[in-house]
Amino acid sequence: MNRWGEKRYHSMDYDLKELYGEKVYKITLNGGMTCPNRDGKVGHGGCIFCSAAGSGDFAGSATCSITEQLVMGKENLIKKRPVHSYIAYFQAFTGTYAPIDRLRALYTEAIRHPEVAILSIATRPDCLQPEVLDLLSELNQIKPVWVELGLQSIHPQTAAYIRRGYPLSVYDAAVLNLHERGIEVITHVILGLPGETADDMLATADYIAHQPIQGVKFQLLHVLKGTNLYTDYLQQPFHVLTLEEYTDILIRCIEHMPPNVIIHRITGDGPKHLLAAPDWSRNKKQVLNHIHHCMKLRNAWQGRCYVPLMNAYYDRN
Repeated sequence: MNRWGEKRYHSMDYDLKELYGEKVYKITLNGGMTCPNRDGKVGHGGCIFCSAAGSGDFAGSATCSITEQLVMGKENLIKKRPVHSYIAYFQAFTGTYAPIDRLRALYTEAIRHPEVAILSIATRPDCLQPEVLDLLSELNQIKPVWVELGLQSIHPQTAAYIRRGYPLSVYDAAVLNLHERGIEVITHVILGLPGETADDMLATADYIAHQPIQGVKFQLLHVLKGTNLYTDYLQQPFHVLTLEEYTDILIRCIEHMPPNVIIHRITGDGPKHLLAAPDWSRNKKQVLNHIHHCMKLRNAWQGRCYVPLMNAYYDRN
């Protein structure tokens, strides 16, 4: 029934320890890119919840080379623990939004580093042109490549409010294109977006559960100072999930995910100097302990409510 111990879900840590025999740590990188939702190609100002760092608040500095960022990231990690293997994670802004020659140089520098085990790239589904897909497929023959897609919600009204800038069909096409090339897909989902009910959030989870993805990140909505979302929050305060509400809907979403999808995140970090709400999210360890405790109390586990589609046209693996 449950193969993952007390956590009761298929965590990234569990999966990587099974594959590599040890914990694999993530180093967040900044490739010096921007975003089509900022430079006018799609829109201006970015998604409504996005900080000035383009979701790369914990990433390295774009003034440093990728190798320098990896070295500095390692130095920060080994102050607390011995580390041998890394995920090179292009986190800031849109990780595939640059000329193909520049992308090749950045990714190759990262993936050729001897201690980098995996290359992970956060991007938008509308920034995966054929030449980018070909490059990722090529690099995937050297070391595993993950592509992280910021979907957040399947609901058109929510997508319009957060200024996502692309329809659900674009996400579907990107997932299929990556899947056909054997590249792992990780989908980002935000729980607690203004106007969404628990059933709306569960519908998003259920939708991605039936797509050919290999991983998911569930992220609590953070209201960060300096964002357009923060302005809305001040002018017309909207409900922000309590810890109990978030825990309940998160567990329901986890139960609807198929057992072989890796859950990379069940909460998130907001920069403490920018975080306006919810205040309870500041203590990440406490939040994680609460979620795991509630899963145990509810006898919940990943896949408990998952129902496979009949005659699925793909093999998830």
